[in-house]
Amino acid sequence: MNMYCQSAFHQLEVVIASISEIAGQLTEEELALRPTEEKYSIGELLEHLSIIPAADGKVAESASEEEMNALYRSYSLHSKEEILERLFEHFSQLKTQYENYTEQDLHTETVSWWGVTYTRYEWLLQIVAHMYHHRGQLHAMLVHSYRKDPEILLFE
Repeated sequence: MNMYCQSAFHQLEVVIASISEIAGQLTEEELALRPTEEKYSIGELLEHLSIIPAADGKVAESASEEEMNALYRSYSLHSKEEILERLFEHFSQLKTQYENYTEQDLHTETVSWWGVTYTRYEWLLQIVAHMYHHRGQLHAMLVHSYRKDPEILLFE
């Protein structure tokens, strides 16, 4: 694997480990907590985090809006165990996807269904940013809305 991709995947491992640690501290009842009406509950946010590696990996391959909608509709996870199992599974799939790319593949531009063009390497950077963004949301929801500080390292 390209050394820059290895570094990006290391960052994904860091963020996924911290998400797993946070989720491990939550009760199943806490998954239903929704600090802001019409926004994700804690469980829904964790579910979204679990699908990002799979969904954004498809975006890097120019999946259509219809394909993406079908992917999102196919997921309905309810327990922490299901969510974490899918998160690790999707991370593994994404890593395999990127391990199989050549240097040329990484520099190939692909277009998202909403019209953004990036190289596959840039899409990987977006995936890292996407995961950290939502991990930050999860942490903020717990700390600021529910006074539940997971007290974990968020960065190495």
